[in-house]
Amino acid sequence: MNKLLTRFAVAALALTAASALTTAQAGAEPAALAGPTAAQVKAAVAKCTTQVSSGKYAQDAGGSSTIPVCKTKGAVHWKADFDIDCDGQVTTKCNKQTDPYFQPETAWQQSNGKHLNSAALPFVVVPGISSKWSWKAAGITGGTVAAVVYKDKLAYAVVGDIGPTAIIGEGSYRLAELLGINPHPSTGGVGGAVVDFVLFPGVKASQIENQASAQSLGATAATKLVG
Repeated sequence: MNKLLTRFAVAALALTAASALTTAQAGAEPAALAGPTAAQVKAAVAKCTTQVSSGKYAQDAGGSSTIPVCKTKGAVHWKADFDIDCDGQVTTKCNKQTDPYFQPETAWQQSNGKHLNSAALPFVVVPGISSKWSWKAAGITGGTVAAVVYKDKLAYAVVGDIGPTAIIGEGSYRLAELLGINPHPSTGGVGGAVVDFVLFPGVKASQIENQASAQSLGATAATKLVG
């Protein structure tokens, strides 16, 4: 009888593990992982000890260029505002009705070839390559993992889209939600240099849409950063 119960227990554990793996691969929001706090990550990148951009970026079109791209312990980071990227797949939250500037494409695509879903996937937007700074030369690409901090909230994301060459400070609808920022593409976002974007070159999610992978790798990379 005890052997039979043991077999049933083993089978149940296997089914649970398989179900969790399927959920993670589908891009569902993963459970929280142990890692540094928002305050610890913010403190680790509080100073721009090494500026890697040859100039500074504006937060909005026509604004003053005051935001440098910096590097600390291998992490590339900047502190800026948060504009909402709602491009990619058409959803009830992201479409031409909710966002007059909506585009059905993103710079990088999912493993199945579809463009990213801004309403479901937390991702960061990098500025287009210019003489000022190149994300490609910095070892960053689509799927590179990032930690983003706003006030007391920390969210892990991936690099998913490219923006204008002179502007910095943008993330997806879903990333804004996770940070407690109004995600509406027309009325949302937050102004001022109040959000820390921390990217980890060389650290890439197994699939760009796999949030469980991004969160696990991000927590590990962020732990090294604050350590």
